Amino acid sequence: MTDKPTVLFVCVHNAGRSQMAAGFLRELGGDDVEVLSAGSAPKDEINPIAVQAMAEVGIDIAGNTPKVLTVDAVRESDVVITMGCGDACPIFPGKRYEDWELDDPAGQGIESVRPIRDEIRRRIEALVSEILPQRGAA
Repeated sequence: MTDKPTVLFVCVHNAGRSQMAAGFLRELGGDDVEVLSAGSAPKDEINPIAVQAMAEVGIDIAGNTPKVLTVDAVRESDVVITMGCGDACPIFPGKRYEDWELDDPAGQGIESVRPIRDEIRRRIEALVSEILPQRGAA
């Protein structure tokens, strides 16, 4: 892993889980990490309930746009975290891969999305302590 690790979050639509995860990592990792997110079949816009759930904790993801997953995005990443996208993500040796089993917020109300958001935050906090130990101690 380089001095400034790159983390890629991948879900099917790149409209909910991966966008929330990217938002948390940008907030908690700051300039010490490069954050990417993509989807195997991206939607046209971010899930408005995911936007609302993140706004409740002071993180604005409303201006983000779903992006298509590319081989280059995986190649340039040190850590690749998938969230329900199956085998759509190419595998390169020497990278850290994790699959986070999380409910999909698509079609769910805010009451159902909050626990998903909170679980993503917990996992991001753990990830930050692993890939940015200097921030975890701060």
